[in-house]
Amino acid sequence: MQSHSVDRSHRRLRWMMLAPALAFVGLMIVFPLLFTIDLSLTDAFGAVNAGAEHVGLQNYGDALSDGRRFWPAVWRTVYFTVGAVVLETVLGLALAMLMRRAFRGIRWVRTVLIVPLLATPVAIGILWLLILDPTNGIANQLLKSVGIAPLEFLGSVSQSLPTLMVIDVWQWTPMMTLLLLAGLSTLPEEPEEAATVDGANAWQRFRHVVLPMLGPTIATALVLRSVDALKTFDILYATKGPGGGSAFEAETLNVLAYGLTFDYQEYALASAVLVLFTLFIIGVVLVLRRYAGRGAA
Repeated sequence: MQSHSVDRSHRRLRWMMLAPALAFVGLMIVFPLLFTIDLSLTDAFGAVNAGAEHVGLQNYGDALSDGRRFWPAVWRTVYFTVGAVVLETVLGLALAMLMRRAFRGIRWVRTVLIVPLLATPVAIGILWLLILDPTNGIANQLLKSVGIAPLEFLGSVSQSLPTLMVIDVWQWTPMMTLLLLAGLSTLPEEPEEAATVDGANAWQRFRHVVLPMLGPTIATALVLRSVDALKTFDILYATKGPGGGSAFEAETLNVLAYGLTFDYQEYALASAVLVLFTLFIIGVVLVLRRYAGRGAA
């Protein structure tokens, strides 16, 4: 009887300790989400304090039938995320393999590697605006020095999104490198040594020994980076401004929702876009976790 009373007091103590965290989560996550969902079911437009009536799923229908802004924004979001994450993973894995073995100056290399992670996205956007300036930017100056015609970079409809992907790769490849390097440091050396004794070359050891063992780490890094890349906003806004450019060439779902809210005051439609975007991210996470589970198995 006394043991049962002790267990009950322990459970009560656990819930008391969890209560502040649960209240914080409810206040900062659940409430805004429920408010956004409710707002997406209204006709809220114009002044914030204007009256709004519930119109059901009309805003969702308007968003899903919008072939001019919504679906192109979906495509740009997918294109940007897939392109950036694939490049970051490949480059991060290559750098991690190079830094796997200690060499002279490796501490300096690691220090320089994390520099892009220390700056804020807005500061990075401004930095790259200066580098890619069509007239005075150092990028076009270097191209001229080797006989290549200057490029418009962020000023071009066709070049903007690939350029923004390059900026994202520059900023976040170090994070992927560190994650994969941490995974490499936990791998046992015996399988590689056995493969070396059997006559396997460096590529064969990497392909058939290291890569399969590193699979769970790669899958986890992909999940983390993909979710973060889907939500990218700072770099896009800092370099292209509202609307993602004059022709919406860099308008992802995040930028679209921002424009609908603050440029057009279409609060209900923007909320519907955000809800759809949230569902899209959840779907991506579920798919990636499924493949991550297969990789871990």
